[in-house]
Amino acid sequence: MSTLVGKKAPAFSAKAVVNGHEIVENFSLEQYIGKKDVVFFFYPLDFTFVCPTELLAFQEKLAEFEKRDVAVVACSVDSEFSHWAWLNTEKKKGGIQGVKYPIVADLSKTISESFGVLAGEYDLDDEGNSVFNGAPVAYRGLFLIDKEGTVRHSVINDLPLGRNVDEAIRMVDALHHFEKYGEVCPANWSEGKEAMNATADGVAEYLSKN
Repeated sequence: MSTLVGKKAPAFSAKAVVNGHEIVENFSLEQYIGKKDVVFFFYPLDFTFVCPTELLAFQEKLAEFEKRDVAVVACSVDSEFSHWAWLNTEKKKGGIQGVKYPIVADLSKTISESFGVLAGEYDLDDEGNSVFNGAPVAYRGLFLIDKEGTVRHSVINDLPLGRNVDEAIRMVDALHHFEKYGEVCPANWSEGKEAMNATADGVAEYLSKN
């Protein structure tokens, strides 16, 4: 499947749980266009094992995203009622109580499919019956979407591989640095380090000093 980077993020309207307890009917990323960048990430399922560590890690760093004017939004193939129950379950019981950013319900799996993270696909068997090949859940996909609604960065992990939230923040910083200064960010760049001009001379100067 072709990448979404450089393209408009797929549009959707779905039910979601916001602020840890409120179910909304028509949640959409379009509300952020012209206002905020968005880190939109998928995870396989509620009430599992790696997933709560990721959702809680994003909550722990939520202030870092907010001070960069970035919205964090999660999504899985569970229902809004499953999200609500998980959000109201204590951490010591495997829950994610305290998570405040929106969690989108993708029970139909259409959002996961449109973002290219569904871990399988629908097909027909030899008798013409509809079957699903693979796992009917989302891979651990993450998309950095700018204020214009364009995907600028994406990463997709297999189901057992948890993500690094600091890396998501680093990519936000790199995007903002490029937008502000027009400089590109080399390998292992982080906020406060030297970037470089996207010219032969700029690259040569950077490499000579590093």
